[in-house]
Amino acid sequence: MLTIGLIGGIASGKSAVAAALAKRGAVIYDADRIGHSVLQRPAVRDELVARRGAGILDGAGGLSRPAIAKLVFGDTPAAKANRQHLEELLHPLIRAQIEAEIRQLPDTDVPAVVIDAPLLLESGWNEVCQAVAFVDTPREQRLTRAEQNRGWSAEEFARREASQMPIEQKKGWSTHIIRNDGSLSELDAEVDRFWSAVRRR
Repeated sequence: MLTIGLIGGIASGKSAVAAALAKRGAVIYDADRIGHSVLQRPAVRDELVARRGAGILDGAGGLSRPAIAKLVFGDTPAAKANRQHLEELLHPLIRAQIEAEIRQLPDTDVPAVVIDAPLLLESGWNEVCQAVAFVDTPREQRLTRAEQNRGWSAEEFARREASQMPIEQKKGWSTHIIRNDGSLSELDAEVDRFWSAVRRR
């Protein structure tokens, strides 16, 4: 079974690429979505509260994602330390869940699995991928999408991006580039080209 890693900058359109690959038969694993469910585990909540205090809880006693985001995004020493702790806690749990679900897939029916993970390279998951696709979108377009779809300011966008590997470095680790600077039909053609290339391997 082919394993594909999907990377790109913030708001680059990885979800649209993942949806296009799903239409072609791939099974998609969204590490962000799985990470959100992992954050709800009592053991994870208890460890984070023990480190950061009850201020990271919401009104219902669960972890507040906005409160955690304020602690971990940015390039200050404190943010980097908080982010490292969170990643060391969550990444093994997310990876274990994805690997357990992949093992349950029927090999004959699934042409590929796609791991959509913002920190795919930083966590070393690219080592299990036969292909790593970088979704290449100009920064101006990504910023506009983040403002329109997520309600982020330019400052918040920059703060979040500073917490990730630089774009050019990510691109350098990829085996394939999927351009996403035009229409949805143009993106679908890019995905089709990529899919044909990796399926021939």
